[in-house]
Amino acid sequence: MKTITKIIATSAAVVALFFTTNVNAQSKNLGIGLNVGVPTSDAYSIAIGGDLRYQFNVDKQLSIPVTAGYTHLSGKEIGNTGVNYSSFGYIPVKVGAKYFFNESGAGLYGLAELGAGFGTNEGSGTSFVYSPAIGYAWSNGIDLGAKYEGLARNGNSTGYVGLRIAYGFSL
Repeated sequence: MKTITKIIATSAAVVALFFTTNVNAQSKNLGIGLNVGVPTSDAYSIAIGGDLRYQFNVDKQLSIPVTAGYTHLSGKEIGNTGVNYSSFGYIPVKVGAKYFFNESGAGLYGLAELGAGFGTNEGSGTSFVYSPAIGYAWSNGIDLGAKYEGLARNGNSTGYVGLRIAYGFSL
């Protein structure tokens, strides 16, 4: 299956999830974020990316986020072996749950997301993506989080530990 077909199929599933989840949602937020991190594999030197997060607020403490973006893992040479690893890019599409520990809907939160990572390199395929995070969201829209994002495919895995800084606003 071609990558564009997978993206369209996943997008359709996400839209269907939006409508079924949105029945009891009180409000929605949209956020734009920058992700920077340190890869867990020796083959990569830095992870950098951006994302958009559409978030359904079920109540003040619980939200259902749907996140999509692009992440680039920059390849490097390991030691003085002369072997240069290729950079790797992917488009993560994730859905999850975000829980604020404060009843105000701001402050400290925990987040867990699952989804698919569509590789942008020739022959890279689709990976399972998972991303636990903890963060702090201010009532003015600024959001700072620490996360791990992992990718798994065909028994191989990689990922990165990183920070996400974002700005969100109500719709």
